[in-house]
Amino acid sequence: MRFLRDNGLSIVLVALWLATVAGMLFSGWSVYVRELADHRSAQIGLAAYAKSGHFFSSLFENWESEFLQMSAYVMLTAFLYQRGSAESKDPDELAEQDEGPELKPDDTEAPWPVRVGGFAKWLYSYSLGLALGLLFLLTFVLHLLYSSEAANAEALMHGQPAASVAEHLVSAQFWFESFQNWQSEFLSTAVIVVFSIFLRFRGSPESKAVAAPHGKTG
Repeated sequence: MRFLRDNGLSIVLVALWLATVAGMLFSGWSVYVRELADHRSAQIGLAAYAKSGHFFSSLFENWESEFLQMSAYVMLTAFLYQRGSAESKDPDELAEQDEGPELKPDDTEAPWPVRVGGFAKWLYSYSLGLALGLLFLLTFVLHLLYSSEAANAEALMHGQPAASVAEHLVSAQFWFESFQNWQSEFLSTAVIVVFSIFLRFRGSPESKAVAAPHGKTG
């Protein structure tokens, strides 16, 4: 079907995401149930676990790092270069992405913010980075809230007092959770930027042509 061919990448990625979230849910529940048993605490079912801080903290912790990586990558590649990388614009040439959103008189297929002009056009010009940045901030807050809930649940099992969200925000535990994911995202991005200078994957838009010289950028 034409629809499947035209949308195969997003369909497969969403299917893989759903499958891995399900795997995370069942495996996380198994771990948590064992942890509750070790502390002689009341057991919970899968549905209750799916609403727990233990599950959502881990979920949003990972989403947060991914949106940080993508927003930073979109914004940094607008201004910074890596000569030879398939992931970079050519530092010696004006890229198509650098061109101003100027309309031709007969251009009726441009997105409506471009046709409207003014602030709408400016906002649309940077909408991808802004949207990813907002998703990062949203998931950061959700990670904080559910991480605080999970930490308080663990404190309760150990007979320790609960902490406020503000106290959890400045705790080493919360920032350890964040930094352990952030560092991996920046490392993996740096790896693909550098690897794409010298390595190829035929057919992928993330790769240069197989016969392209290492010094060719973009």
